[in-house]
Amino acid sequence: MRPSRTAAVAASLLLSAGCAFVDPATAEVAPRTVAAGYVALGDSYSSGAGAGDYLPSAGKNCKRSSRAYPVLWAEAHRPSSFSFLACNGAGTGEVLSEQLGPLGARTRLVSLTVGGTDSGFATVMTSCALGGTPCRSAVSRARTAMDGPLARNLDRLYSVIRNRAPAARVVVLGYPHLYHLRGSCALGLPEVERAAINDAVDHLNEVIAQRAADHGFTFADVTSAFAGHEICSSRPWLHGVDVLAITESYHPTAPGQSFGYLPALDRAS
Repeated sequence: MRPSRTAAVAASLLLSAGCAFVDPATAEVAPRTVAAGYVALGDSYSSGAGAGDYLPSAGKNCKRSSRAYPVLWAEAHRPSSFSFLACNGAGTGEVLSEQLGPLGARTRLVSLTVGGTDSGFATVMTSCALGGTPCRSAVSRARTAMDGPLARNLDRLYSVIRNRAPAARVVVLGYPHLYHLRGSCALGLPEVERAAINDAVDHLNEVIAQRAADHGFTFADVTSAFAGHEICSSRPWLHGVDVLAITESYHPTAPGQSFGYLPALDRAS
């Protein structure tokens, strides 16, 4: 995909509003008073935004996909019960206030991705589309947010998850690099901005991994799995800017979920 700068700005602005399994047709939030064996929490990278085949029971906003890695894992492993709570656009606050109901003493596995929204990645994408100083400033502000508010919010969220699900294995998955450097995109962000965005993703993953380790959780890195499949690669597993499906921009495709995220959860669980 060859996004223009104008499209990138528009997509980033709109993106900020919107960054088991037994049967896909019946996958939905489990009753909040009943603990589930596997609980999938988090943001759009866990809900499957960008993967298509969205579950009607989840509503339009959460974009929970039957091709998302939590659904695929649950199909393969058949946990005693499965609650799929991940939702497009969720930050740590939304996970804390809206997604933790099914956790309990019988929960054996929890997976989640969260942190991109808290870090202001939509602003980073918008600013980097303008290039130069705005991009560097946005990345600097995002790194400050990662080291400060995000780290504190993750500590709070992780503590509550552990308290509510004391016996669960908790797998925190990271984020892939968005861009393949020296790739095939002739248009869109300049190479230096693409590198700056990837560096910001690395720092985000470092912060998430450290907080996860401090709480006894397992961090699953997906950058190596997505290597060679970023935006501007010959076989991308991430959407570039799509003005016709704006909330899917910068999100994993169905292959990104099945070949990038699912093996990472398999290894960690």
